[in-house]
Amino acid sequence: MDAVHDCVLCPPLRFRFNAMVDLPGEAAVLAADDDFFLMPDLAPIVEGHLLLVTTAHHQCAGAFGRAMWARAQVWRDRVVRTYREVYGRDDLLLFEHGPGTAQGGGACIDHAHWHLLPSGSGVRAMVEERGLPGEPASYEAVRRFFRGHRSYLLVEEQGTATVHPGDGVPSQFLRWAATVAHDAALTGGPWRWQESFGLPGSRARFFRTIEAFQPSERADNHQ
Repeated sequence: MDAVHDCVLCPPLRFRFNAMVDLPGEAAVLAADDDFFLMPDLAPIVEGHLLLVTTAHHQCAGAFGRAMWARAQVWRDRVVRTYREVYGRDDLLLFEHGPGTAQGGGACIDHAHWHLLPSGSGVRAMVEERGLPGEPASYEAVRRFFRGHRSYLLVEEQGTATVHPGDGVPSQFLRWAATVAHDAALTGGPWRWQESFGLPGSRARFFRTIEAFQPSERADNHQ
C-alpha cells in the first residue's frame, strides 16, 4: 500500500520523533527487508524493546494477506533467536493494538507494528481481568476482527499467542500492562511513550538496545 503522508511511521514523517529528541532514526534500524523493518522502540520499556514495523502502510496485522502474516512470523522467530543470543533467554513478549477503526483498540498510531520484548508475563491476565477473553491468535482469527471493523489486542507470552476484543480499551493499554508486568512500581510512572521518550532513562535503554543488537543483526544479515 502507498504511504499515508500524515502517518508518523510512513515517509516523510517516519523518524520525525527520533529527530525531535536527537535520537538516530534510519541509522537505528537493525534489519529490514521489503516488507518490514526492525528498530528499537522510541521509548523502550526495557532494554531490548523492539518494534517490527511494516515498510508500506497497513492499518494493523489484521490487514495483512496470508503471505505477509507468515513473513511477520519469520521475523518474530528471528527476534527470539536474537534474544537467546543476546540475553540467553527466549521468553518473548509480543503485543499489538489492532485498530479496526481509526485509533481503535488502544492504538495511537494506525500503522501496523508489533512490540517485542525479551521477557514478561502477566499481560494476558491483565487483559482478561478487564473481561476480554482471548482465543488462539491464528491468522484467520486476527483477520476476522479486522474484516468486521472490530479492534483487537494481540498478546503472546510464554509461547502462547491470543487475540482479544479491543474496542473501548484505553489508549496504549498494552503498553501500560507490559510496563506494570516488568515493574509494578512503575504503575504511576511515565509509561506513555509521548511522556517518556527523550528522558535520560529512556535514551539509555534505546542506545543500549542498539549496542546489544547491532553486532548480532549484522551477522544475521550476512548469513
